Amino acid sequence: METNQLRLNFSKKDNLLIVAVMCLAGLGLIMIYSASAMTALQKYGDSFYFLKRQSVWMIISVTAMLLISRIDIDLWKRLHIPLIIVSVIFLLLVLIPGVGTEINNSRRWFRLGPLSFQPSEMAKVSVIIYLSTYLIKKGEKIKDLFNGFIPPLVVVGIMSLLIVVEPDLGTVLVIGAGSGIMLFIGGARILHISGLFFSFLPVVILLIINVGYRIRRVTAFLNPWDDPGGAGYQIVQSFLAFGNGGVLGRGVGGGRQKLFFLPEAHTDFIFSVVGEELGFAGCTIVTLLFMFFLWRCFIIIRSHWGSFEGYLASGITIFMGIQIIINLYVVTGLFPTKGLALPFLSFGGTSLLTNMVMVGILYAISGRSPVTNQVNAYTNIQNLKSKTQNINSKLKILHFKL
Repeated sequence: METNQLRLNFSKKDNLLIVAVMCLAGLGLIMIYSASAMTALQKYGDSFYFLKRQSVWMIISVTAMLLISRIDIDLWKRLHIPLIIVSVIFLLLVLIPGVGTEINNSRRWFRLGPLSFQPSEMAKVSVIIYLSTYLIKKGEKIKDLFNGFIPPLVVVGIMSLLIVVEPDLGTVLVIGAGSGIMLFIGGARILHISGLFFSFLPVVILLIINVGYRIRRVTAFLNPWDDPGGAGYQIVQSFLAFGNGGVLGRGVGGGRQKLFFLPEAHTDFIFSVVGEELGFAGCTIVTLLFMFFLWRCFIIIRSHWGSFEGYLASGITIFMGIQIIINLYVVTGLFPTKGLALPFLSFGGTSLLTNMVMVGILYAISGRSPVTNQVNAYTNIQNLKSKTQNINSKLKILHFKL
């Protein structure tokens, strides 16, 4: 094997991953405009209002993805503590009146001129990088309850508590579930993870039953037709959108439920608009694109399994996969209504930027791991040959002297 061949292969990255992402993001722009045009015209006097904002974020996000994909993966390992500290500071600042912007009784955003930034999205990336670094450093010690398992829970717990205060229970559930799965694949004992789950389950239940709109969402999930004009309104309108779409849909722009019937049509319920305008066929294509994206992620994970890159790729795949599944389950009535965006499709600049940053990291990993192993193997073989030759030379000299 020639060294120049290795250098050539080393630069290869998973371009199919990027193709899947750009197809989803491009479709997202089309559906965001279709879902939001009338709302934007009524509220802002410009039917392109949301499309323009999302397009700006798209340019920023794709640029960030390309830049991130050129950063050495080892840099993230060195930055895992600073990223956590910065995330905690931002999560604290956003809670301060006058610093964080309050929308719909939630204080989750910083206003940056015409754009807004949501620090809880950044927290997801920080948690993934932190846990990936922690797992590779601890190794088998992660099985130890006090010296391995509990310390990362303190860090994740602090960040989750700050996000709950915003309040944003959906993001906390994603971070909690994603962190638990990452600890499991990192070697944590199933007994410890089960204990953690059953310890925090009552807390989650209390957070739901003590907040009126959350318990109404649960009851609406159980039977939305009991209150189709109240708690069950959003999911009923989603059902009607899918029903109107049929097999082939009403065509882009031809949907009716987005016309002030379906709340959050261009954000959390964008998939319902896809169902009405592109039909079952369109929903199938979008689902297959997500499955293809996740398949490419699994290929990257398999190539880097057991390494820092492997944990990083696993964490990104797990967090994004959970969010995709929850959103699709919510809009189809298989999960209580939760304010989580559908990656790449939903309107939301910070969500798009965060997802593109994670894709950039995945793209960088895809061009590194398998060939890096080959390079290391090749180097080790060369070193072994050199040492063998040195030993043979010394044996010949010794034999000659004898």
